[in-house]
Amino acid sequence: MTPQEYVQQKAANSGSSFYYAFLFLPANRRAAITAFYAFCREVDDVVDEISDPSVAQSTLAWWQNEVLQSFAGNPTHPVMKALMVHTHDFGIEANHLLSVIEGCQMDLTQTRYLDYPGLKRYCHLVAGVVGEVAAKIFGQTDPQTTQYAHTLGLAFQLTNILRDVGEDAMRGRIYLPIDELKQFDVKAQDLMQRQYSDRFTALMKFQASRAHALYEEAFALLPAADKQTQKPGLMMASIYRTLLREIEADNFQVLHQRVSLTPLRKLWLAWKVQALGRL
Repeated sequence: MTPQEYVQQKAANSGSSFYYAFLFLPANRRAAITAFYAFCREVDDVVDEISDPSVAQSTLAWWQNEVLQSFAGNPTHPVMKALMVHTHDFGIEANHLLSVIEGCQMDLTQTRYLDYPGLKRYCHLVAGVVGEVAAKIFGQTDPQTTQYAHTLGLAFQLTNILRDVGEDAMRGRIYLPIDELKQFDVKAQDLMQRQYSDRFTALMKFQASRAHALYEEAFALLPAADKQTQKPGLMMASIYRTLLREIEADNFQVLHQRVSLTPLRKLWLAWKVQALGRL
C-alpha cells in the first residue's frame, strides 16, 4: 500500500463529516487535506484506542519526534510521507502538527475543565489549528480567513462535545465546564449514570446556544474574497450544524446514544453547498 492509499483508506474508513467535503476539491488539494486529516486521526486514535496512559503518552511522544524528523527531511510513517509532499505548497508547518498532538496529550492528563476559557484552550489545539491548516489547503487568500477558521473549528468542537457527552462520561472525561455544571446544578455523576433531568436539558440548551452563536460569528468573519475557496469548510458547517439541530430536536438524548446523520444525508448537505451555495 502506498502512503497515498494509506491516508485515503484512513480518511474514508473514519466515516467523518469531513470526508464528504473533501470529495469536491481539486485533486492536489484533496490529496493534501486527506493526508492532513489522516494525521489528525492517527494521533486522536492514540487517545481513544490505547487504554494504558503511559503507552499512549509514549506513542504521542513518538509522533512528536516523527513530525520533527519529517520536517528535517526524513519521514518514516506513511501518513507523514503522504503529507510532507504538500507542506510547502500549502504553508503547513511543524508547529501546526505539534499543536494537534499537544491537544491529544491534554486528553491524557486532563479530564475536566474548570471554565469555558480553559475549554477554549483545548479546542484551539484540537480544532482551531485544524481549521487553520484546512483553510490554507482549501485556498485561503485573505488573512482574516484564519480567524473565521478558528471560530468555525470551535463551533465544530463544541458540537462534538454535545454529541459525545454520554460516550465521553463513560470514559471518565467531561468537557462541559465545571462552573457551568454547577450553575445548572448538574453533577458529573448524573452524566456517568446517564440521568436525564430538566436541569440537564437546560445546561445542554445553554451549550447549544453558544455553539449556534459561534457558527453565526464564523460566517460573519469569512471575507467575501474567500467564500468560494472555503466552500469545503462551509459544507462541514452545514453538516455539523444540522447535527446540532438534530440533537436539539431529539431533546438532547445524548447520554445513552450517539446522534448521527446518515452518509447519504451528509453527501446531500455537502452537495447543496457546492451546487447551490446554500447552508
